[in-house]
Amino acid sequence: MENGRLGAALRMLGLGDTTCRVYLALLELAPAPLTAVGAAAGVGGDDLAAAYGELADAGLASAAGGDGDLVAPVPPAAGLEILARHRAAELEESRLAVGGAFESFRRRRLAAYNDGLVEVVTGEAIGPRMRHAWASAREQIRQFESPPYAPLATATDDALATLARGVRQRVVYSRESLEHPGHLKDVIEPCIEAGEQARVLPSVPVKLLIIDEAYALVSLSIKEADVHNTMLVVQPCGLLSALTALFEQAWRSALPIHGLSARPAGLAPADRRLLRLLAGGATDEVIARELGVSRRTLFRRLQILMTRLGAANRFQMALQAQRSGWL
Repeated sequence: MENGRLGAALRMLGLGDTTCRVYLALLELAPAPLTAVGAAAGVGGDDLAAAYGELADAGLASAAGGDGDLVAPVPPAAGLEILARHRAAELEESRLAVGGAFESFRRRRLAAYNDGLVEVVTGEAIGPRMRHAWASAREQIRQFESPPYAPLATATDDALATLARGVRQRVVYSRESLEHPGHLKDVIEPCIEAGEQARVLPSVPVKLLIIDEAYALVSLSIKEADVHNTMLVVQPCGLLSALTALFEQAWRSALPIHGLSARPAGLAPADRRLLRLLAGGATDEVIARELGVSRRTLFRRLQILMTRLGAANRFQMALQAQRSGWL
């Protein structure tokens, strides 16, 4: 794996930039004195000690031989599992913290708010407010996207128009978004091909749209959005900062979905859609429905893709597809 991609993968697991540089140097030189590894990485003193300590704590490095200054990498399986679980725990902790803070905020303050920091929008006013939000974006939109969907006929056109204006758009989709009939083909993929940066998680905690650093549109929860046709407009305040931090945490943990520019020659659009649905956790029934094929045809396509990727099972196929830029 190229150093840049390996470094990015390590940062996604929670290692700092300095620690990543030391680990990459360790892979090149080890077994070697820690000072030599630090010199190759351009790190020394307390920074080097802290970086090596982080690697040792993560189970990725240890002393080699009898000389205490010699260090080497160790088989990473256990360490990577620890890091992955730690990242998942951090995301869950952040989700619970923001969710709890928001519920407390709603119970104690929402009814009494009169200073303009939070506005409640309901019913038919939601559609025009969302269109205004897309049109007002100047630099960046960050979004958690999941069903249920409001009946806004122009929603996809608004997103495409925003992308055409050069606004950066980052979206974390839930698995249900990919499984929603026709949504991957008719909504998600056109936006990705227009330049949207998309990732997917098994679920997202809220339906969220953050416009630049200016304000956010947020539902009370995924469940409540299905029952109450209500949306909050959150102006700059502690709550907006918490929602932004939650998005960034989820973005780092989500699986990227790439566009056509990363597609290898010969990969049919239907196979790309199959891989995206599979990576998102969709069932065989949902994948077959979205592709318009029988389960037998689906299994045949899966076997062909596994053979092309040299994978023995679906998990390996999804992993190899991600590494190859097929997703």
